This record gives sequence, structure tokens and C-alpha cells, in this order.
Amino acid sequence: MPLGPVMIGIRGLALLPEERELLGDPRIGGVILFSRNYESIEQLSRLAEAIHAIRRPSLLIAVDQEGGCVQRFRTGFTALPAPACLGRLYDRSRSAAVVAAERLGWLMAAELRAAGVDLSFAPVLDVERGVSRVIGERAFHHRAEAVADLTLGWMRGMRRAGMAAVGKHFPGHGAVVADSHHELPVDDRPLETIASVDLLPFRRLIADGLEGVMMAHVLYPQVDARPASFSRLWIADVLRATLGFTGAVVSDDLGMQAAACVGDLHQRLGVALTAGCDLLLLGNDWDSAASIVDRLPSVERPQLAARLAALRGGGGGDGSPPQRDPRWRPAVTLARQLCGEAP
Repeated sequence: MPLGPVMIGIRGLALLPEERELLGDPRIGGVILFSRNYESIEQLSRLAEAIHAIRRPSLLIAVDQEGGCVQRFRTGFTALPAPACLGRLYDRSRSAAVVAAERLGWLMAAELRAAGVDLSFAPVLDVERGVSRVIGERAFHHRAEAVADLTLGWMRGMRRAGMAAVGKHFPGHGAVVADSHHELPVDDRPLETIASVDLLPFRRLIADGLEGVMMAHVLYPQVDARPASFSRLWIADVLRATLGFTGAVVSDDLGMQAAACVGDLHQRLGVALTAGCDLLLLGNDWDSAASIVDRLPSVERPQLAARLAALRGGGGGDGSPPQRDPRWRPAVTLARQLCGEAP
């Protein structure tokens, strides 16, 4: 049974019978996990094994494990520094920061893969402008060239651990004040300005084979009348045709308030799918997930299976402790040093 385009959240630490049943629906492609789904590495490994055992090919398991304030799994995992810490190191030594980014990208991915998690939605490619309520320290730097250098290193580290990278939030979330979890941000800049700055990190990572891109729930009225997650212009014309991206396009969570301008949850999934998203996130709406998925329109997309398959974890994932790898201890030491740095 091929993977479908919807990635849902689950309620707790183990699968409920109705969740197990829903995960067998061909329109489901994976599960996104949150802090509510984590108690210990052993529990997470059992949960991942149960999810992967439901179907063949196995469902994708994803999480947001960026570092800093966005790290869903903490106890038993290395505390990762905020990406901005690498930006500050970059200002002192570009080469040292890029090496550090690769080591920490490997560490993040290796620890997740050992527990059976396929991918983290990372790295953040947004360029920090000092205005955003939701990006801030999640961004690597305020200069696009530095963001590109650091995230290329981070992506290469993830790959060495057997994890694909998903760059976010396309075409850029750093120049708006509003938090898309709570309201619709509006970026009134023209396409030329966005392309010259915010698209640079995406362009460079795409050239290096970036496997996934997560769209922004941001409205760019000088470009299109719909937010980027629901815009065929941004997805098909800019991301795919202009930048040459061939990987998986992922929506940001469709339960966020910024997505409400498109309609109810059922309408949001349908519009995002029609616009060109390959994977639709529905992380916190489990009470209505089954009915929403059941009403989802069928969209023929022959490339979907290959794009989603490229997000599946490779290497690791067998419970082998990353602590046995000689790269682990130096990476942990580096993470601790950077976490101790004053913001």
C-alpha cells in the first residue's frame, strides 16, 4: 500500500485502537510526534516500532527537533543549542561554525534514528530580521549567505546519520512579526526582494539535493492572493519551475490559525493538496482527523510515492545506541558548549 498525503498526530504515549485503524487508511502517509508523545527513549522506540509495523512500506514518523526552544524530545536526548548560537559562532569563525553545524545535524539525526524516528522537520532556512515573534533564535543568522552555509552543513550532518532534510519555511518567515500559529502574517515585499534574499538558502540547498521543503503559512499579497502553503504560484511556479525543486513539498500544520483564511480543516487539506503539497500536516486535530481524511479528494500524483519514500530514514533506526559511535561524545561536548553561550 503506497503512502498517502496526510500526516497526523496521535494523542499519547502509545497507539489507541482507533488511531491504529486510521493509520491503515491509504490516504495516511505518516505520524508527527510531539512532547505529549514522549516519556523516554525506550517508550519512543516501542511507539515507533508499533507505527512502522502497521503497513508496508512503513509510515513515516516525524518530529520538530530543531534545537533551542523547539526540541520535542528532551530527557535522554542531548539538549541542542538554538540555531542562532551557530550564527554567533559563524561571526567569529565561518569554518568552525560550518563544521559545528554538520556535527550537530548528525547528532540530532543519529539520536532520533536510533529510536526509530524517520525525520526531523529541519533545518530552518528563514533569514532572521529581528522582528518575528516565532522565528527569532530558531534562525541561524540574519544574513542569507550565512544561513545557507550553516544549513548546508546541518543537512550534510543529517544525511550522514541516515536522515533526509526538510528546509522551512518557504519562501521565508523571518520578515514578518506575526506568529502563524495564532494569526495570518502578511509580508508585503515584492517577489524580487524575497527572491534576492530569502530564497538564497533554499536555492543553495536545493542545488545540493534537499529532499523536502515545508511551506510557510504567510501571505505575500504582491505575489499571490493565497498564503504560500495554498499557492500553486509559489509551489509550482517558483519552488518547482524556477528553483528546480523535485523533492517533497510539506504543508505547515493545517490546524494553525493562519490557515483558517482558506476555510475549515477539510477545505484546507483539499486546497493545499490541489496547490501541490505532497504531505499535509494535521498534528493536533485527532478528534476530527478520521472524518477529514475520509472526505479528502483523490489527486493523482505519480511522483508522490517516490518523493515521500525519499523522506524515510536510512541507517540507524535499529536501536543501536549512538553513544557507541566515536562521533557522539565530541558532538555532545560541542552542543553543551554552545548551549552555555549567552543569547
